[in-house]
Amino acid sequence: MTPAHTSHSPELRAAARHFGRRTFLTATSAAAALAFAVNLPGTAHASTVGGRKITENPFTLGVASGDPQPASVVLWTRLAPRPYEPGSGMPDARVQVQWEVAHDAAFARIAKRGSVTAFPEFNHSVHVEATGLEADRVYHYRFRTGTWISPAGRTRTAPAPGAVLGRLKLAAVSCQAYHDGYFTAYRHLADEDLDVVFHLGDYLYEYAVNSAGGARNYTDRVLPAHFNRETVTLEDYRLRYGLYKSDPDLRAAHAAHPFVVTWDDHETENNYADETPENGVPPEEFLLRRASAYRAYWENQPLRAPQQPAGPDMQLYRRLHFGQLAQFDVLDTRQYRSDQAYADRAHVSGPESEDPSRTMTGAQQERWLIDGWRASTAVWNVVPQQVNFSRRSLDLTDDPKLSMDAWDGYPASRDRVLDGAKSAGVENLMVLTGDVHVAYAYDIKRDYETPGAEIVGTEIVATSVSSGKDGADKPATWDTYTTANPHMKLYNGRRGYVTVTLDQQQARADFRAVAAVTTPGAPVSTIASFVTQAGNPGLQQV
Repeated sequence: MTPAHTSHSPELRAAARHFGRRTFLTATSAAAALAFAVNLPGTAHASTVGGRKITENPFTLGVASGDPQPASVVLWTRLAPRPYEPGSGMPDARVQVQWEVAHDAAFARIAKRGSVTAFPEFNHSVHVEATGLEADRVYHYRFRTGTWISPAGRTRTAPAPGAVLGRLKLAAVSCQAYHDGYFTAYRHLADEDLDVVFHLGDYLYEYAVNSAGGARNYTDRVLPAHFNRETVTLEDYRLRYGLYKSDPDLRAAHAAHPFVVTWDDHETENNYADETPENGVPPEEFLLRRASAYRAYWENQPLRAPQQPAGPDMQLYRRLHFGQLAQFDVLDTRQYRSDQAYADRAHVSGPESEDPSRTMTGAQQERWLIDGWRASTAVWNVVPQQVNFSRRSLDLTDDPKLSMDAWDGYPASRDRVLDGAKSAGVENLMVLTGDVHVAYAYDIKRDYETPGAEIVGTEIVATSVSSGKDGADKPATWDTYTTANPHMKLYNGRRGYVTVTLDQQQARADFRAVAAVTTPGAPVSTIASFVTQAGNPGLQQV
């Protein structure tokens, strides 16, 4: 049930009364769509003030970059002198922000510079699409307003479309519950030599964070009481991003590498499916919440203009190319999916979950994915997405229970995707996954029942940054899962991230884990490494 303290804006509530289940974006409900666009720049008459009017450091949340292309990259910051307060300590006015991109860390050789407006309607967030850059180059960037200069960030553009690359190294991360521990993994990630980082969802959690920061158990600070409730309204989500992005380890990772982000459920609400919430609130009420969550997500991530939401809709799936070596098809498996079968309980596969009309991606995104594969000339076709793709039997019976929130609850949808990869001639399919707070490495198959059945791809599952607290090398289900799933080549329950190095001959995955997250500063180590050969799928431990 929606917490009683929440209050959506009157304009959003008025719109919600007049649209049906997501019909507000049709031509017959344009008025409702406009109502959902209240408080966008141009609809209000905020004044403009100079940066000299800001008397406190506005760059407390650092900087970030993302979605690299050969000639451009997105640069992000948000002006927030007091990020734990509603309004972030900023005036209700537009602020001019200068930005610059340099070839060197000392900013002696400027490549590009410009000015952008930070709008109060967007919580004074800034999204700069810096264009005219050289392909496959490291750049440094920063922002300025008045006398305040932001921390510097380091980013990298993608290679040229036809470039033949010798190597590409990425990292995958997911699931960073602030209340479950420190973001120590990010401090180590910042020191890695990487081309790009993929965040696979659960960037924040909607759950309450108490005054001691939950498992962080602060003794040197007291967090405001408004964090100790579930996020529902736009102000709630904005404040929660202020809390998360104030973390120094997360800021360090963003400043070190460009990120490509996609969400899962907790950026809005646990295990929601399209317009169906976890709890029994009316769909229009949930869509108000979703509109707020999506708006705050866009405001706080380095995303391009096409990703700007329209009410409770936001096209987050998109495609990136890294020369001829890799194509990345970033999915959204939350916004368009059918509701979970069997009331979202672990359940044996049955008529409800096996209904061929069920979809994880929605028909449009599914066609986009398969059409993209048909046009691909990349050696590696990589799919960054959210939930467990390979079959994962949860017990040792002949008819095991499966997770209805993962692709196991949508087998027809998974089959269509794998059929599409086969028809497109995809030889080197790799799926990157988050969500489950453990590290897995899978051989992907169409037939998990027959020993020796064909391997059609590789799935690399990144463990959580902090969700689940410290974790363990062998969780309680380790014996069961590894016995029930012979295609599962790794199962480890510690916190961390995974790096994947792609070249023309092979892909190598190195699973990195920290010793603890409930205390700060833990060391990192490599707990397992695997390779899969180009043209010969199947994971081998090294």
